[in-house]
Amino acid sequence: MKNQIYLDNNSTTQIDPDVFNYMLPYIREKYGNASSSTHIFGREAKEAVEYARAQISKLINCDKDEIIFTSGTTESINLALKGTIENSGNQRIHIITSVIEHSAGLEVCKYLEKYGIEISYIPVDKYGIINPDDIKAKIKKETVMVSIITANNEIGTTQPIAEIGNICREENILFHTDAAQAFGKIPINLKYLNVDMISFSAHKIYGPKGIGALYIRKGKKKPAVQIHGGGQENSMRGGTHNVPTIAGFGKAAEIARNKIMNEFTVHTIRRDRIIQNILNKVNGSFLNGHPVKRLPNNINVGFRNITNSVFINKYKEFAISTGSACSSETLQPSYVLKAIGRTKEEINSSVRIGIGRFNTEDEINYLIKRITEDYK
Repeated sequence: MKNQIYLDNNSTTQIDPDVFNYMLPYIREKYGNASSSTHIFGREAKEAVEYARAQISKLINCDKDEIIFTSGTTESINLALKGTIENSGNQRIHIITSVIEHSAGLEVCKYLEKYGIEISYIPVDKYGIINPDDIKAKIKKETVMVSIITANNEIGTTQPIAEIGNICREENILFHTDAAQAFGKIPINLKYLNVDMISFSAHKIYGPKGIGALYIRKGKKKPAVQIHGGGQENSMRGGTHNVPTIAGFGKAAEIARNKIMNEFTVHTIRRDRIIQNILNKVNGSFLNGHPVKRLPNNINVGFRNITNSVFINKYKEFAISTGSACSSETLQPSYVLKAIGRTKEEINSSVRIGIGRFNTEDEINYLIKRITEDYK
């Protein structure tokens, strides 16, 4: 085995070598500005941007002009929520979200509350699943948007997005979802989902960091611009296009589209094998999140006889985490695990394992062997 095995693929992923090689010409040779149409360098850059837009749209089955490039999921969420509020025209505004959103969504909501926006936070059950009826019960005439994460970044639980979307469509309310974890991992077909806006990033699907997108359904009122400038991205987001990362994003989406069903199957089998071995062979172990309705590559388990910091230090050969990468520096107990009813002791004994495209069968077997044989 190599010195360390990377198992934190819900935090970020290794860039796929094919993606990296695809990006290089746009760094070295095709370095034009996509807004400069008077010469070949600019036209090549523009073609790369539009081709990437088409590649991404094919992965989620939407029109390419419904994709707006951003710097990542966080910016996309900010644009979706703040922009929608700014463009609503309502004097009183109400948003419905959940208690287990990524911090990118929750922090925006906390910010909006300072300016008089009413936010309803929907609870979850012991598996981290939202009851769509709870959302329906909270809807009122001031409600302008529902924003629910597709799959939780810590416990991997997936939400009933189709049902929630149907409710929003019936009530004529905008529906936004943070799909950073789900995009490219589980099938998303926007021709059959009543979702109006989706936020996602490249670095969760073996693409470059610093590039993401916001899908905005055609025909829906667009959010107000949050970054003003030169009118790029159909006047939705100013700033010179980062052509190399956009090209890489497109390539990563193309690869994901070709691999998604096979990887879904392989990761699910490996995920379940890891979970079952730990639960069956390690005394005091438990699973966080739903056993079936979860991301194919996410394992979040706890060990009642050892803290997660001691566990991670004991198994230094594995790059794993205690939960969300965005909150790992705060040293605060996970609000997601607290929301599903875990005690402080259980929270402090839980770790997240994220398997990925470049993990081998030998690495998975070694992980299982080390944990089940060494810690009982």
